[in-house]
Amino acid sequence: MYEPGDVVLAYLQYADSQGIKQRPAVVLYEEQGNIVVAGITSNPHRVGVPITTEEGMMVDSIIRTNYIFTTVDFMVKKRLFKLSKNKKREVYSALKERLGRLIE
Repeated sequence: MYEPGDVVLAYLQYADSQGIKQRPAVVLYEEQGNIVVAGITSNPHRVGVPITTEEGMMVDSIIRTNYIFTTVDFMVKKRLFKLSKNKKREVYSALKERLGRLIE
């Protein structure tokens, strides 16, 4: 249903509480009914990959490579747009760099 690089509007849990909020997120992959996403924030001071209004966001934002969630399809409200191939590569590179620290 959802493909890697889809930017969706989904209900995600706050990192520091039990509440949930409707937030944009990038689909990293979907498998067996689980959708793994990276949250997006408009806070320019967060760590991650920048994404601009020219690329489809309502405001310049950051794809948070340190804010990864697993959700399910009924928690995804709608698909907003799809990342370009270059932006998907940029997100992959940022994730690969973070996860590469596991083997150091």
